[in-house]
Amino acid sequence: MTTVPPRVASGVRFRSRGRGGSYGPIRGVVEEILRRAYVRDWPARLWAHVPGACEVRLVDSHVDVPGAGPDLTVAFASDLHLGPTTPSRLLDRAFERLAACAPDVLALGGDYVFLDATEAKARELAARVREVPAQTKVAVLGNHDLWTDHRLLERALERAGVQVLVDDAVRIGDVAVLGVDDPWTGAMDAERALSACGDATVIVAVAHAPEAIPALAGQVDALLCGHTHGGHLALPGGRPVVVQGAVGKRHAHGVHRFGRTTAIVSRGIGGIEIPMRAFAPPDVVRLRLVRREYDPENLFGHTRGLIR
Repeated sequence: MTTVPPRVASGVRFRSRGRGGSYGPIRGVVEEILRRAYVRDWPARLWAHVPGACEVRLVDSHVDVPGAGPDLTVAFASDLHLGPTTPSRLLDRAFERLAACAPDVLALGGDYVFLDATEAKARELAARVREVPAQTKVAVLGNHDLWTDHRLLERALERAGVQVLVDDAVRIGDVAVLGVDDPWTGAMDAERALSACGDATVIVAVAHAPEAIPALAGQVDALLCGHTHGGHLALPGGRPVVVQGAVGKRHAHGVHRFGRTTAIVSRGIGGIEIPMRAFAPPDVVRLRLVRREYDPENLFGHTRGLIR
């Protein structure tokens, strides 16, 4: 039987509604203040009128991989944050970008909502994801998902043809796409996820946060993650002001190399507590897995990262 988290009279939660950890009274107070302050989603409507606020960049990368199979295109989006600080027009543009990638695989990196999962948000999530033409769709959950009714979000994703991966993998020929539980608030088991890949020649990993890098670097060909928002507020040139976590601070956005592994950290799409971004523009990722015969002097092939 589902238990209801204890509440005080004001409606502040003492613990998360879902299975996510790292949620306490301070977080509960902050969220209750924001629910009241951001009533009727006025920050999103206001932010949508700022020039350039609803533009979404495309991070375009390729990784050389072994094997005789076909090339594969993966489109990746993270941190949608459906809620009071994310304009609908911004989400429209992001999903237009994803659809234009014509991906073989759509990978979603979690944090689908901000504050609360509701039936309306679940329907919107399913509708948007359903419109992306990809034969395979996978998703992981983020900390904001695990702090609310994540089961509602999981069901919505499944209705849109998405397989939600919690330390598990799916196979596409000799390619495995694995997804790990949220490194921050979940119970990530990278070994279990890697074991689910079996004898795959190529492995693409999806995680909510770059804190998964230490567990997966060198063991997968590509790692796609988000969570950082590129700092959300950054200095001119994109240097983040504040990013949580040691790994996130070092790799707040962009393309990074760890031996065999190319890690791409997306700035994500939506907004959270602060209803604006500065020098941390939203983005989605197109990753192309390109079959090549390796040069013996360059065992791990080549990678390129472009922003358009």
